[in-house]
Amino acid sequence: MQQTFWIALGGALGSVARYWIALWALPISRQLPWGTIGINIAGSFLIGFFGTLTLENGRHPAPEWARLFVMVGLCGGFTTFSSFSLQTLDLLRGDAWGRALANVGFSVLLCLAAVTAGHAGAAQLNGGARQVAENPMEEGAP
Repeated sequence: MQQTFWIALGGALGSVARYWIALWALPISRQLPWGTIGINIAGSFLIGFFGTLTLENGRHPAPEWARLFVMVGLCGGFTTFSSFSLQTLDLLRGDAWGRALANVGFSVLLCLAAVTAGHAGAAQLNGGARQVAENPMEEGAP
């Protein structure tokens, strides 16, 4: 039950942060949903960095509750794949195929680059760790 509390708290904080950042980014999100793209990049970096840095057998271990709070709760509430999917569908329905493709390309490539950069940076700090998640729950799997 305690794990559920930390995941829920992280999810609430991540969701509120996503909302505030999306509002802040509205003026620059006329052609593409840059707020969502930026949120997904930041969340990808955070999960890659924190997951690698805080491994149990690394230099900076974190308790399981903290890893669940950040990786499942905070990142789960913060990153916005469902918003990304809906915004892409809206672009497609509006016959903006090029912008929809750009949204998919930017989101997938930049988020993959961000999670790789986060992992690589934390691996250096954590003695060359090669993993991010310690169990399937941290990856969001049931």
